[in-house]
Amino acid sequence: MVMAVTLFFVLTALPNVLSDSLRAKLPNFLPSQTVPLGLDLRGGSHLLLELDFATYKREHFANVRDGLRETLRKAKVGYTDLRASGNEVSLRIRPETVSEGVKIDDLLSKVDPDLSTEEKDGLTRFYYDETKLKALQLRLLEQSIEIVERRVNETGTKEPIVQRQGTDRIVVQVPGLADPAQLKALLGKTAKMTFHLVNEEVSADAMARNVVPSDTMILPSDKAESEKAAGLPTQYPVFNEVALGGEHLTNANASFADGLPVVEFQFNTLGAQKFGDITQANIGKRFAVVLDHKVITAPVIRSAILGGRGIIEGNFTTESANELAMLLRAGALPAPLTVIEERSVGPSLGQDSINAGTLAAVLGITLVVIFMLLSYGLFGVFANLGLAVHLVTVLGAMSLMQATLTLPGIAGIVLTMGMGVDANVLIFERIRDELRYGKSPLAAIHSGFSLAFGTIFDSNLTTLIAALLLYTLGAGAVKGFAVTLTIGILSSMFASVLFCRMLIIFWARRTKPKRIPI
Repeated sequence: MVMAVTLFFVLTALPNVLSDSLRAKLPNFLPSQTVPLGLDLRGGSHLLLELDFATYKREHFANVRDGLRETLRKAKVGYTDLRASGNEVSLRIRPETVSEGVKIDDLLSKVDPDLSTEEKDGLTRFYYDETKLKALQLRLLEQSIEIVERRVNETGTKEPIVQRQGTDRIVVQVPGLADPAQLKALLGKTAKMTFHLVNEEVSADAMARNVVPSDTMILPSDKAESEKAAGLPTQYPVFNEVALGGEHLTNANASFADGLPVVEFQFNTLGAQKFGDITQANIGKRFAVVLDHKVITAPVIRSAILGGRGIIEGNFTTESANELAMLLRAGALPAPLTVIEERSVGPSLGQDSINAGTLAAVLGITLVVIFMLLSYGLFGVFANLGLAVHLVTVLGAMSLMQATLTLPGIAGIVLTMGMGVDANVLIFERIRDELRYGKSPLAAIHSGFSLAFGTIFDSNLTTLIAALLLYTLGAGAVKGFAVTLTIGILSSMFASVLFCRMLIIFWARRTKPKRIPI
């Protein structure tokens, strides 16, 4: 069993010492994953993002205001002074317009049951109390982390680190990405996609004078400069009402139509039905596709589009079509993210860290090997073989788990090397004590391993508890250290207690020594 486990970890660790070409030639049944390197070893980009909660609140309360307006109009309840700010919505209900049996509180709670209500001097205010506000901000942050992680993972980079920092910040680290500009562009977009009908009655002259109806807004084109040079419209008068929301999208892919890059999209069942109804009822009218308050394209509806599939045309390049498709697949960020800190680690600095860590590891192993040989002779050889198995096991386990190796992680590995031979020291000293008591060599070996095991187990258990706390409460490099420390402790237990015991028992049964060279 011990040899089978050892062989398994040798095979999982083997790809780390092979070149890319040799790894590609490995049979499919053999593992081919290597240990991913962290930002401090591989180089890469580090961004600190801040959630723009104030912008979200302004947009959210504007939606609440529109919802209140629609609800009260349907109930034929009059009102005045309906206003929305970044923290609340307020209005005055006209009591004489409230019909008998209509409960205002029930009507208002339908808009958002989490909103608190306060009435003073005829003015009704809607706002979030402190507890609900903090819960909302935390929920938005968790949603943003999930979407950011999906977006970064879709770029093909390995082992991105996306973590929460405080109540409104997100740390993003992408090893191997030297230029953070692409990452910033990717994460700086909310990718909020909506579909609006274009108000055909608004002329270009009216838009130039900014004279448009209250139900219409003027949105710029996504590529205003190039379209201006081509003589195409750079602004569009679209209705405020969202005809179809992007939340109904289920898939998006870059493709080609007539030799030009486009983005194909697909709606869910409800979205497909709405899309079909809209296109059927508005043939001959323009239908604007809006992304982050900019019009990507506004094609004329030639016929009803049934089945929930369509394409977005917009003078795309292959890269921009792929980027838009990826953003739509990942989903819209609930609120804008602002880059407040940017840092990049060059591969040369990462290589310096690898060299320094490698030197420390090699020096530590060499000194430990020499010490064990001088102190315990042949048994020191057994301990050193166990140390080699320990290192292979750690490397194989990290490859298998795809645990990211950082500079603190190397420190954790070096630390567990000392802890591994420490267990051997306890066992060997106990064997010496048993020999002094007059026991036979085989009996001394058996007693040394069995009696020392309790001490070794207790000491490693306390370290495991500390490592668990570091992993639970720590972040970034601290977590990396905790992971390698945990793997190293379990590996040292296997190598020191099981593997070394197996070697010593094989030696003792084969040679049947009258005295132990220890």
